[in-house]
Amino acid sequence: MERCAPVLAPVTAVCWVLLMAGAMITHGRRGEFPYVVLNLVYLVLAAFVAWGRFGPESLSG
Repeated sequence: MERCAPVLAPVTAVCWVLLMAGAMITHGRRGEFPYVVLNLVYLVLAAFVAWGRFGPESLSG
């Protein structure tokens, strides 16, 4: 069984952080503040994954 490249998870998490930051800005400008909070939760979760994979004691090696 072949595995995916281990770098795909943290790169995807960083892209997700950027996407959620843009979503927060967009929802904030439209006055949809409950969605800003929801996007913040997603951003924090993605940042946690990225930090866990890129951080000082990453899981990939």
